[in-house]
Amino acid sequence: MQQHDLVLLESARRGDVAAVERLLAACRPDLRRIAHSQCPGGVDPDDAVQETLLLIYRRLGALRTLASFPAWTFSIVRRECHRLLRAMRGQAELPEADDPVFARSDRLDLRSDLAAAIHSLPDKYREAILLRDVQEYSIGEIADQLRLTREAVKSRIHRGRQMVQEYLRD
Repeated sequence: MQQHDLVLLESARRGDVAAVERLLAACRPDLRRIAHSQCPGGVDPDDAVQETLLLIYRRLGALRTLASFPAWTFSIVRRECHRLLRAMRGQAELPEADDPVFARSDRLDLRSDLAAAIHSLPDKYREAILLRDVQEYSIGEIADQLRLTREAVKSRIHRGRQMVQEYLRD
């Protein structure tokens, strides 16, 4: 990234509305290019771009390293393309062992076990875990999407994580 891009990104991250608008407008062509290459057939790349722009807007303040912005946006577009495909097919969003969500571990066996643990969860717990830990939604966003109270969401996430731990211990 160039220096002026980093200044714009930092201003946007701090909440400057004009900077956010300029940043989103500036990254839209790259997001479209990525979406066209990453979205499987049947998924509208423009839908993925719109969802990505919304997620960038919502989560920009949480971005820790400015230099990681391009990789971060790429992973969001890629995830949105596949999420839209699964939604089109009526499937739950289940991460695979090679999903970037497991990238912190180099151990393939651990990745596979964790993916299997998530797959084994009952639907209501799996959905809450995926929204929180994979898609990084806030508790409030999950509550709105699932039409639950914040307390119910927290309970499902807690219980789902316990079930994953039990699965991994076995």
